[in-house]
Amino acid sequence: MNKEEILYKIKESGLVAVIRAETREKAFKIVDACIEGGVSAIEITYTVPGATEILKELSSKYSDEEIILGAGTVMDTETARIAILAGAGYIVTPYLNKKVVSLCNRYQIACMPGAMTIKEVAECLEAGADIVKVFPGEVLGPKFIKAVKGPMPYASLMPTGGVDLENIFKWINAGAVAVGVGGSLIKGAKKGDYNSVTKAAKEFSEKIKIARGQ
Repeated sequence: MNKEEILYKIKESGLVAVIRAETREKAFKIVDACIEGGVSAIEITYTVPGATEILKELSSKYSDEEIILGAGTVMDTETARIAILAGAGYIVTPYLNKKVVSLCNRYQIACMPGAMTIKEVAECLEAGADIVKVFPGEVLGPKFIKAVKGPMPYASLMPTGGVDLENIFKWINAGAVAVGVGGSLIKGAKKGDYNSVTKAAKEFSEKIKIARGQ
């Protein structure tokens, strides 16, 4: 799947599952639960032990039609390159690292650097970001996206952090092209309740469709 197809599918679904887990075993169970719930965009963060191996195994286990696989919490070009070779189709960073964006553009890999001010959003776009990750979402809130869309209506923004089933409508209606959801989606996994992860995934997807008027 090429870069344009990946970006299209992420924007079409509107939901990226941000996977954080204490062990690789839990990470795999969370991913399976998310996919069962209809979430195809999966972001394996580099806070998960053995993240590179997880990316490799997932890229082998699932087809491009089943999963849109990406790597998150990428802090440098070395990690970005390793993740890409392991099968990541998009790279997500907590802040702008121009060298990471440049590397992704060189290999035609979608890149989503983080920003928390209008100036940082502009810098991300100037560097060649495909989608700007609004982070931390719980600090900025949906009104931030609406404010940025005033002077920069062309900016593709994806909030991560603080997105839940109660405020998802506000984020989408403010102009988010997608949302990155971690804790509120996978919280049941901490107690071993992976069915709740599947249920939450379905609820998020449904609410995004309703918010978009689909």
